[in-house]
Amino acid sequence: MAATPPLKPVVLFDGVCNLCNGSVLFIIKRDREAKFSFASLQSSFGQSQLRNFGLPVGELNTVFLIKNEKFFKKSDAALEIAKGMSGLWPALYVFKIIPSFIRNLVYDLIAKNRYRWFGKQDACMIPTPELKARFIDF
Repeated sequence: MAATPPLKPVVLFDGVCNLCNGSVLFIIKRDREAKFSFASLQSSFGQSQLRNFGLPVGELNTVFLIKNEKFFKKSDAALEIAKGMSGLWPALYVFKIIPSFIRNLVYDLIAKNRYRWFGKQDACMIPTPELKARFIDF
């Protein structure tokens, strides 16, 4: 039985990618109201959500956001996340006017090179005890 998405928006990320882990910590610091939860794509929850939305379970090269039972990926997910953060970050949502195929060209270039540019871990990030409540499957 597949896990159903929780009510709080969930960011699904590549748990072994240094860029992705850094991005999660960046979001946490700017999500003062703790609106977002997190799960690695490699986790059982992440894998079940990929299946629920008809995506290949091996698709680990992008960030996904599950929000209000909708599934966002790539630059759409990044902009939706920015929209939910504190400070001036929601202003980045203005880039939504750029067609997604153009935004995703840049996104895909970074995603394709993320391990080479930023490195990779041998295992998924383990959150600190303070952050553990924000993560699913830990």
